[in-house]
Amino acid sequence: MNTDRWGVAGLVVHRQGRAVLDNIDLDVVPGTVRAVVGGDGAGKTTLLRVLAGRVAADSGSVRRPAADRIGAMIEVPAIYTDLSVDEHVSFVATSYGVSDPARVQELLRRADLLDARSRLGAQLSGGMRQKLAVILALLHRPALVLLDEPTTGVDPVSRAEVWRLISRAAAEGAAVLLSTTYLDEAERADVAYVLHEGRVLLAGVPTALLAGAHGEFGLTNVRVDGLPSWRRGRSWRVWAPDGALPEGVTPDAPTLEDLVISAQLARQGVAAR
Repeated sequence: MNTDRWGVAGLVVHRQGRAVLDNIDLDVVPGTVRAVVGGDGAGKTTLLRVLAGRVAADSGSVRRPAADRIGAMIEVPAIYTDLSVDEHVSFVATSYGVSDPARVQELLRRADLLDARSRLGAQLSGGMRQKLAVILALLHRPALVLLDEPTTGVDPVSRAEVWRLISRAAAEGAAVLLSTTYLDEAERADVAYVLHEGRVLLAGVPTALLAGAHGEFGLTNVRVDGLPSWRRGRSWRVWAPDGALPEGVTPDAPTLEDLVISAQLARQGVAAR
């Protein structure tokens, strides 16, 4: 198994005079899945592009393997409308000098694409295109796998299949870093990094982050004055930074979403909403 550790330290990247990544520290360890979560403009894609060698750092250090040991699906999946699934796989396999029909068969089986081998890219659903793009990134058994929002816009079944591909790659020794806007996916990762406006808002093992949540959280049917609160379906989520929930609020274990919102409010110095 590969024992190298990839990642960045003190990473700063500017764009048009603004820091899109500001003093980022991140490790990607072989055999694990790291998730970078954040909204649009958080810096997720730029971080992956730096690690892929496609964007230069303005300062800080970057540790990554040689280009042929990186498997990447960044921004737009490179799926051609006039090539079949088999032709996509053959092209990438030839590019990396891969000759392993059994691996191709296994990856297609895990992604439930065996029956779609002759379909052109234009004939694939969005979920199929995403799964094919992930397969192409994994085909040559890369040391570092970089996946930019691999499950965005796909159906629940395809989403589960993509995660099986990701988990298997890590189990085989790859260091996997993926970006996502889904906080429930970040909870599946070995370590989650929450980016907000180019800075790390939270970082750690999801269970440890949840166990160390600051304050108390609860649910109520009406908004509570004097405490930060936000909608959760038809209910209100309430955060008591000092740990004192008012009467009428039902205590409830926090989610990663709660931690992100409360951390953003704390950074903004918000004491009450």
